[in-house]
This record gives sequence, structure tokens and C-alpha cells, in this order.
Amino acid sequence: MATPTDFGSRPAGHLTEVDSQAVASPEAALPAVGKQKGKNIMNKNYSIIGGIIGFLVLIGLFGLFIGGSYNSLVGAQTKVEQAQSKIETTLQRRYDLIPNVVNSVKGYMKHESDIFEHIADARAKIGSSTATKAEKEQAQGELDSAISRLLVVQENYPQLKADQQVQNLITELEGTENRIFVARNDYNEVATKYNNKIRRFPSNMIASMFGFEKVELVKATEQAKSTVPSVDLNKD
Repeated sequence: MATPTDFGSRPAGHLTEVDSQAVASPEAALPAVGKQKGKNIMNKNYSIIGGIIGFLVLIGLFGLFIGGSYNSLVGAQTKVEQAQSKIETTLQRRYDLIPNVVNSVKGYMKHESDIFEHIADARAKIGSSTATKAEKEQAQGELDSAISRLLVVQENYPQLKADQQVQNLITELEGTENRIFVARNDYNEVATKYNNKIRRFPSNMIASMFGFEKVELVKATEQAKSTVPSVDLNKD
């Protein structure tokens, strides 16, 4: 007959170390799996956050590029507008000066009536409120030619040199013509740089996005270019 010692002398409810490990192992494994899943979720979140940050950095850099290019184009356009304004100022100065010059020399140059007629016609077109921009630009070219002829022809009238008041007016007109020539060259220089900027990559993309358009260069008449006087602009 078997005794209690044949089945071991363990008190009821007592577990050995082996039994304890056997019972505890399934339950102990669960926290480890949970931790691994937590790590995976955190890594995934970090990746998402990193991607968002990287995307925002790219947007920021692209914004800086657009802003820098746009500001550069605005600066170039402003220089063109300033140069254009300088031309208009010198042309207005000539427009206002012409009547005094013509009235002063007309008495001496009675055989040059055609020059005075061309000057008067061109000046009238420039001052017309109904003339288009193209018509006024054409009239400026006609005035260029007429004034150039006047400055050349007046050398054939020695009596003009004896009249100091007339000479002062002619010198002022010569200086104004020279300023117009210089202002046009300055305008063409900045306008060319601006036109090149809006055509070159990558600023051409920004120019297209914001509507920056090519500007036309100023073209003087051949006669005006060949007869522009050389004077000292510091005489004023």
C-alpha cells in the first residue's frame, strides 16, 4: 500500500521551483511582447514626425528661394523704372527748354524754317493728350533728329556766337541732349540685365509665376546718335 511519501511529502498547495516557472512563463512573456509593440509604435511615430519636419524644412527652403528670387526681380524692375523716370525727366527738361532756344535763334536762322517746323510738329505731338504712347515715342525720335540738325547747323551762323544769351541757351540744350543720351544708355544697361534675369533659370520660373515681363530697350535715331554733342555736364 502506498504511503504519502511515495507521492512526495509536499504539503497541499505547495509548488516547486520548476512548477512555479512553468506556471509563470506564459504570463511573463506577455509584458515583453507589449513592450516590443510599444517600441515599434514609437519608432513609427518618430518616423512620421521626422518626415513631417523634413517636409516643413523643404517648404521653408523653397519659400526662402521664392522670396529671394522675387525680391531680386523686384529690385531689378525698380532699377528699370528709376532709369525710365530719369529719361522722362531729361526729356521734359528739353521739352520746356526748346521754346526759349527756338525763339532766340529763329531770327538769326531764317533759312532753316524746315528745322523749326519739324521741332514744332514733334513737340506738339509729344504734348498732345490724344497721342498714343507709340506716337509720342515716334515724336521723340523726330525731335531728336530735329534738335541734332539744329545744333549742327547753328555752327554755320557766326553771329549766334556773338549773342551770349543765345549761346547760354544752346549750351544748356547741348547739355540736356547729352544727359538724354546718357540716361538712355543707363536705362538700356539696367533693362538688359533685367531681361536677362527673367529669362535665366531658375529665376525665370518666379518671373513667370508673378508676371514679370520683358521691357523694350530705347533706340535712338541714327542721326541723333551720330550728332550727340560732347559737353561738360559740370557747367550747371
